[in-house]
Amino acid sequence: QLQLVESGGGLVQPGGSLRLSCAASGFSLDHYAIAWFRQAPGKEREGISSISAFGGVTNYAYLVKGRFTVSKDNAKNTVYLQMNSLRPEDTAVYYCAAAYGSSWYHQPPSLIDESEYDYWGQGTQVTVSS
Repeated sequence: QLQLVESGGGLVQPGGSLRLSCAASGFSLDHYAIAWFRQAPGKEREGISSISAFGGVTNYAYLVKGRFTVSKDNAKNTVYLQMNSLRPEDTAVYYCAAAYGSSWYHQPPSLIDESEYDYWGQGTQVTVSS
């Protein structure tokens, strides 16, 4: 079964850090670009970060730029999202998504067009609160 599984979410105080993981099973991430999306209660899902298949190019939404870092470890078949300086407004369910193809080897897909992604994880809850 081909799936993405997120982990690492939880409750953290404002200013704290969390590292999310997105592990693939049933397929290799070598030829997949990965993006992280999030959905807060009552809001639409938004793309926040992406990384090209070969890991050389990253992209961040302005809301998280400078605080979040995405990385890809093809040997472990896992993508990470390091989140620092967390704010209450970062509270959301976080999803990872995978986009297949040579178009994404050196350039990550759009953070806006969700149709470019082939697989989605089930999400992990991140709550930032004191």
